[in-house]
Amino acid sequence: MMLEVRNLRKSFGDTPILKGIDIQMDKGEVLSIIGSSGSGKTTLLRCLNFLEKPDSGSISVNGEILYDASSPARDNPEILRRKRLHFGLVFQNFNLFPQYTAFENVTLANLLLAKNTDAYRQNKSAVVEAISEDAHRLLKQMGLSDRENNYPHQLSGGQCQRVAIARALALKPDILCFDEPTSALDPELTGEVLRVIRGLADQRMTMIIVTHEMAFARDVSSRVIFMDDGLICEQGAPDQLFNHPKEERTKQFLQPFRGQQTV
Repeated sequence: MMLEVRNLRKSFGDTPILKGIDIQMDKGEVLSIIGSSGSGKTTLLRCLNFLEKPDSGSISVNGEILYDASSPARDNPEILRRKRLHFGLVFQNFNLFPQYTAFENVTLANLLLAKNTDAYRQNKSAVVEAISEDAHRLLKQMGLSDRENNYPHQLSGGQCQRVAIARALALKPDILCFDEPTSALDPELTGEVLRVIRGLADQRMTMIIVTHEMAFARDVSSRVIFMDDGLICEQGAPDQLFNHPKEERTKQFLQPFRGQQTV
């Protein structure tokens, strides 16, 4: 099992956001998470990436327990920083560093991590060259070879999001997470980002995608989860969930989309 989440709970003050989430996910699977705003989708992603600390529950990847709320190690920042590398997160608003070029945004994290390694101390130039070559490859994969030296303000929103995807991939995560990756884009730019994600799915990249793009979730996913009020209300294969939902709340949420399909 690539990913196993058990009884994950998170509250902000007296307000419960996640009320006991259980997820199992295999390598190469694409899991889309849909649901209304405020249902806990983004908080779940932030907990998986250790940007928020769950109140209870556990997170395991490839059989290794990365987080257990009952363990004292949960508060060790160095351990959490290392274990966070199992996940990559692409934010809805890009979160690129404005003072760095596209190329520098992609290489920055790996260069900082490399400085603490023996390989870097023994042969700095070889390590830097390998990181640079990987960044060139990823930016080419994103269709941005001619934009490597551009700063974020010189790029379109779609190009910025593709740089953000390359940056996440550069750290070679086991699981790549997307938090509404097209919500900050206009319709013309949405398609180019969705094409990149679809290409990653074709390459069997393990991904979790929080999205409001229902047609995309239906077409690209191995499985879809519908969240409501901090709980998984229903989950299943895309055809089953979109065309034959079982729960009344799922039917209500999907009614506008299902109506569009029949027009």
